[in-house]
Amino acid sequence: MATIINMPRLSDTMEEGVVAKWLKNVGDKVEEGDILAEIETDKATMEFESFYEGTLLYVGIKEGETSPVDVLLAIIGEEGEDISAIISGSNESDKTEVKEKKEEEEEVAKEETTTEVNASENSVAIPNGVEVITMPRLSDTMTDGTVATWLKKVGDAVQEGDMLAEIETDKATMEFECFYEGTILYIGVQEGETAPVDSLLTIIGPAGTDVSAIVANGGAASSDEPTVTSEKKEDKKVEKSSEKVEETKTVVASNNTSNGRIFASPLAKKIASDKGINLADLNGSGENGRIIKKDVENYTPSVKVEAAPAATTTASSNVESSEEVKNSQMRKAIAKSLGNSKFTAPDFSLNIEVDMDNAMASRKTINAIPETKVSFNDLVVKACAMALKKHPQVNTSWTDANTIYHSHIHVGVAVAVDDGLLVPVIKYTDQLSLTQIGAGVRDLAGKARNKKLAPADMQGSTFTVSNLGMFGIENFNSIINQPNSAILSVGAIVQKPVVKDGQIVVGNTMKLTLTCDHRTVDGAVGAQFLQTLKTFIENPVTMLA
Repeated sequence: MATIINMPRLSDTMEEGVVAKWLKNVGDKVEEGDILAEIETDKATMEFESFYEGTLLYVGIKEGETSPVDVLLAIIGEEGEDISAIISGSNESDKTEVKEKKEEEEEVAKEETTTEVNASENSVAIPNGVEVITMPRLSDTMTDGTVATWLKKVGDAVQEGDMLAEIETDKATMEFECFYEGTILYIGVQEGETAPVDSLLTIIGPAGTDVSAIVANGGAASSDEPTVTSEKKEDKKVEKSSEKVEETKTVVASNNTSNGRIFASPLAKKIASDKGINLADLNGSGENGRIIKKDVENYTPSVKVEAAPAATTTASSNVESSEEVKNSQMRKAIAKSLGNSKFTAPDFSLNIEVDMDNAMASRKTINAIPETKVSFNDLVVKACAMALKKHPQVNTSWTDANTIYHSHIHVGVAVAVDDGLLVPVIKYTDQLSLTQIGAGVRDLAGKARNKKLAPADMQGSTFTVSNLGMFGIENFNSIINQPNSAILSVGAIVQKPVVKDGQIVVGNTMKLTLTCDHRTVDGAVGAQFLQTLKTFIENPVTMLA
């Protein structure tokens, strides 16, 4: 299945990018972690890494060409796959978006020209070398962010590429990188504080620069800069970008450890830092010995045995105490989403009990195959996808004007994380085998727990599965993950007396609860879906045909 890759937003202010160099050609095989291209942003020239495996089927932006963010950059898929419809559809969409964006920019320019005279009395010119950094938009749905940790403080010198802070969005906690050199002159959002996107976050510039006027003006500045003309600024940016391109080319052409330097992809560096792995201990499998993502993930450090600390005891006291913990951005987003779902959708639930004896035997047989691992949850996800094909009314979304019938089946799988709940999505689930579903679920669940999920990993579900069976929960009701029309709650497998062929025997059963939006799914439709689902789960061989 072809994957569309758009021009990425590689900095907080990036509106368009230039493909400085393609490192892969059409027809080349691409592995996850390979560098596809060098992309020049408004800040620097950066390597753009592939998160997919396959063949590079199409390049939409040639070397040296400029393109707005989110326009078709490349397509990766299976060798020989027909992508003509994707290309033609994307080109028309891109033309429309570019035209609309141009019209919008012209309109904004007119408004700015009209208000410039009135605003000039209250605006402040930014001194040469000073950079005002605002709260970045780190996800497509982010409206405000919380500074979890500052990694630099006022007075610290920073270099381009240094990590300034850890910022918590509605999706994850992400490191925010500095694109400038200088000294931290001011911090506008303290640790634990929440601020809207584009509000003043910090100011960087030459040490000792007075930025009190900028702070008092909320970081806003006049369009005029007394010491640097726009032409000089543009020349400086081009010069800096050219230097960055040459540096990148040198790095790629060098051996991984030449001159004592270690060359690794940005993602590999991030994962290694999170896991506490020294990159010097790794051998790179990328181009020219470069360390990539899979090198870090596959690295097994030597085991060190440390003596356990002596146990200590603390006397308990009968003192009442409470603690207020600030709600995380993720928890706020969950509360808002589930609240909207619960209070807007007229839902109802249906329960069914499934005989799991055949499923347990089938799973044991499947997992006996070398390098194969399938969970009971994988069986349920596959069964749901196949049942949705037979009952398209359940694979829908409600709007005030229409009911949307989805021809594709994307099953979301709820994953518990420290801060709440995320729902990564297995795309085109009905077209995947059990082992492919298992691998996909494990990969996305791992990314969710390590806060590595991309926004695209959590978008587009048409149905959701929530499983609490591993916690011993036998039966529960879930809140619908809108805009889905239904969600399946999966309980634990329980050994109990059951009646088979008129005899009481020991059996294994599992309870399932389907919660439906009554606006799109009626009781009879939900019941028929559960009957089909039960048949698939109780007879796994029917899912292998």
